[in-house]
Amino acid sequence: MTLSFTTQMASSPHDTSQCKGKSKQVEQVPSISISVAEPHARKQRSMWGLTRTLIANAITGMTEGFTVPLHLVGVGYRAALEPDPRPTAIIAKEGGGTSGQGPSMRLNMKLGYSHSVLVPIPPYIKAEVPIPTRIMLSCNDKQKLGLFAAKVRNWRKPEPYKGKGIFVGQETVRIKSVKKK
Repeated sequence: MTLSFTTQMASSPHDTSQCKGKSKQVEQVPSISISVAEPHARKQRSMWGLTRTLIANAITGMTEGFTVPLHLVGVGYRAALEPDPRPTAIIAKEGGGTSGQGPSMRLNMKLGYSHSVLVPIPPYIKAEVPIPTRIMLSCNDKQKLGLFAAKVRNWRKPEPYKGKGIFVGQETVRIKSVKKK
């Protein structure tokens, strides 16, 4: 796979070139051109699709961003967003929080354990808790967002008998029937 960078000419209302009495300014817009060296090779075609998807996700992330809702389903399950009281040096060492950019935040979740579950939020993820049973996560990087959502989900995976747990997005679980004697 080869990658080449080119510049294209685009006209704008501030063009400085003379064209039939009107003045126009031409600005250079950089663009990326990607081509496959051997389009019939299987490995090249698979890398072509992967590269296209990664570039599309990067563009979507920078323009719109990605959002994933987490639903807490269960009696007494709830979440709250609170400032992290730990020193910023410890938080930055663990890879969470914002170092020097204001107070870092953490999720305080009650998930049926005898203790509260505290999860520090990394600086690249924005978290909101609109209602106690829903957490909205947003980020520019789809992979980092999915990894953090999976980390939170691992505290209480959805179980198939009562349907309780932390559900990511529109995830559903088929309810199993209890075995009877």
